[in-house]
Amino acid sequence: MHTTTTTDLALASATDQLAALERGATGSRDLVEVYLDRIERLDGRVNAVIACDPAGARAAADASDRARAAGEPVGPLQGLPMTIKDNQLTRGLPTTYGTRRQRGPDVDDEPVARLRAAGAVFLGKTNTPPFAQDIQTYNRTFGTTANPWDATRTSGGSSGGAAAAVAVGMSALELGNDLGGSIRLPSAYCGVYGHKSSWGLVPEPAHPQANPRYRASMDIAVTGPIARSAEDLDLMLRIIAGANPDAAHAVHLELPEPRARRIEDFRVGVWLDDPSCPTEPEVLERLEGAVDAIRATGAKVTMARPDIDLKRAFATYQQLLYAAVSNGIPTRFVLPLVVPLALHDPVGTASIMVPLMAVSAQVRRAILGGNMSHRRWIRVNEAREELRRAWQRYFEEYDVLLTPASPVVAPRHNHRWGSMIIFRTIEGGRWRRRYVDQMVWAGVIGMAYLPATVAPVGLSADGLPVGLQIVGPYLEDRTPMEFARCLGDVTGGYVPPPDFE
Repeated sequence: MHTTTTTDLALASATDQLAALERGATGSRDLVEVYLDRIERLDGRVNAVIACDPAGARAAADASDRARAAGEPVGPLQGLPMTIKDNQLTRGLPTTYGTRRQRGPDVDDEPVARLRAAGAVFLGKTNTPPFAQDIQTYNRTFGTTANPWDATRTSGGSSGGAAAAVAVGMSALELGNDLGGSIRLPSAYCGVYGHKSSWGLVPEPAHPQANPRYRASMDIAVTGPIARSAEDLDLMLRIIAGANPDAAHAVHLELPEPRARRIEDFRVGVWLDDPSCPTEPEVLERLEGAVDAIRATGAKVTMARPDIDLKRAFATYQQLLYAAVSNGIPTRFVLPLVVPLALHDPVGTASIMVPLMAVSAQVRRAILGGNMSHRRWIRVNEAREELRRAWQRYFEEYDVLLTPASPVVAPRHNHRWGSMIIFRTIEGGRWRRRYVDQMVWAGVIGMAYLPATVAPVGLSADGLPVGLQIVGPYLEDRTPMEFARCLGDVTGGYVPPPDFE
């Protein structure tokens, strides 16, 4: 008969680890030692953890164990070891935003403070691209984070260090953020669970971009959990969700219950492919297999998409995205291009010529989005609101929508063009496609402020994880998370990368 050990728990769900702590089967200090040992032994192969605080983690774990032994009230994460993404301010740990020098003050961002108050023990910080502005994870200070399933491939970004650390058992939970798939792509590529929360549900820390003095939160950007089970996502989200501190005296959050508790009781819509952003065969095959397994449970499954044109919706998203990040774009670099481009419709697809360079639709949206007038932003935002109304109508008939998390498996490392991902391509044996295609399904959902859970549904023929995106109605985050939990019983859920078991 196999006896579960503390070492085994390092790859278990956070929920199981907390249960073991509660019944006294292990202690927080024991878990911390196991995680610190795994970081020391394993991180050289993935480069996910870029700062570690063994002394601080041990001290916090010892305090947690004393509190439990004394019968004192404990928090919902009491004694659980975890890491924090390096763009979240964390007291006692450096916050560098993936840059050459420490920039963040020694304080906790609000979601981090809530995790600390819940009893979490912080082990260290995980890698991110500079200012979290990429969908892969590398920087000149800390290097490249590898995919634990194939070191030649990306772990995704910008929460690539976070997802890799969870996948290989160097952290029980992680706190990521998502503007263009930065939780969902790494979760899909590393084979773990991730949840992009409804916009505004979790207090969003400032994203400093090129100026650390900026404190305003960003349009579209959200904070959310990364974990090895859907139950863990729900646990962590209920801790970090809630009103901003300046509104907490008047605003109280109560998340709606899931629309269903059994997979066969969900009304499931499916949209797995689109001509404007084709899903690669190895991904589509695995996603279709998951849908077949769902259908076999007796769930009502319909191939039904919302009344949305994916191509035009993505063009709208890109304009809002570039407007959101424009506080980090030096104006002197883009103003010379604005006048000739402003005469053209930024939603169009035809390329036009400007002096010395040919500017594609992608570049045009980047330039105009980052320099649009407030009047123009209002017009683009109104287009978003039309899309949000279409989503609202869709979720009157369906409980969840299933889409690809990404149309491709994790691409190979590609550091060309710095963070200017619109110039990169993904190259395979017989094809080449836009690098930004990875952001299409994530961006269209994020722009509409909707919650979305990514769940692992198996491996491609080449042995790479494939993630399914489960989209739910606005502010009904527990519905896609509960569907992901049910789906895990059907498809198997998280499995550790073979070299890290």
